[in-house]
Amino acid sequence: MKRFFQPVEKDGSFKKPSISFTDPPLSSSSNSVFVEVSPTVEACEIQRREPCKFLTWNANSLLLRIKKDWPEFSNLVQTLDPDAIAIQEVRMPAAGSKGASKNPGELKDDTNSTREEKQVIMRALSSPPFQNYRVWWSLSDSKYGGTALLIKNQCKPKKVSFSIDRKASNHEPDGRLILAEFESFYLLNTYVPNNGWKEEENSFQRRRKWDKRILEFVVQLDKPLIWCGDLNVSHQDIDVSHPDFFSSAKLNGYVPPINEDCGQPGFTLSERRRFSNILSQGKLIDAYRFIHKEQDMERGFSWSGNPVGKYRGKRMRIDYFIVSEKLKDKIISCDMHGHGIELEGMDHTRICK
Repeated sequence: MKRFFQPVEKDGSFKKPSISFTDPPLSSSSNSVFVEVSPTVEACEIQRREPCKFLTWNANSLLLRIKKDWPEFSNLVQTLDPDAIAIQEVRMPAAGSKGASKNPGELKDDTNSTREEKQVIMRALSSPPFQNYRVWWSLSDSKYGGTALLIKNQCKPKKVSFSIDRKASNHEPDGRLILAEFESFYLLNTYVPNNGWKEEENSFQRRRKWDKRILEFVVQLDKPLIWCGDLNVSHQDIDVSHPDFFSSAKLNGYVPPINEDCGQPGFTLSERRRFSNILSQGKLIDAYRFIHKEQDMERGFSWSGNPVGKYRGKRMRIDYFIVSEKLKDKIISCDMHGHGIELEGMDHTRICK
């Protein structure tokens, strides 16, 4: 998704800037979303400023993307020039030997294979244009989940946290979020748990608890929020390519005891209603849908299913930029870059704001 924000003048008036933006060629990488926010006038006058442009991407293995798609992604970053890059599903294990406590803020490097993998990643992040960014990690104990946040050196945050509970020092399980606080807003990068198919601890119950905690988090914030990442929910019918298919989807014929829990994970009525409540109670809006009112069957989805079988051609929008209503008049654009697994071999689209 690409989203652009315009500057706030000193007298509080709002004047839309003239911005010329040309999309780069579609990358062979997975879909991403890009958003740009212009800083306040005061911030423009000093070297160290707040982020204006944001890119979010579920990489589905950062190491694999570096080996297969890094030139294309590097070109995309070079062209879009985001101030912050939020990555989900980095799929790199946290530092710490077997049986010992882990450090989710550091990449594992205590074996030959993990040392080599870390070197590959650090070399990639040290090459242009990424050498201009500082990276924060929140990692799982194994090659599962994990998030990363890259922020330009001149956009230094006041504080970076790794839990919804901002007073806690611990990282969320599976490294599911990174929260950066700036002077005038918070930036939240999340890899939201998949709802799953069944009424069990690691499916419906886990997602309900997550949604409850997110709701509690957004309603008590003391400044605006920019929330991005893989949110694992398609909010409305317009956000999926085949609403009837996803509404009636089943896994091995299983039917949940509650009708609202039936259907494709990410498109059940219960998830969608909880998401609506989070947006409403938190006074948040979906930046992409704020800009794009109509369904776009070609570029309007960020996830696509297996290119063979019953999911062929079926797509969902589960990667977002969610922003506080106070910021809506600053949104200039919010777009996706990529076409997904059927054309590119990857299941998520990069979104730029």
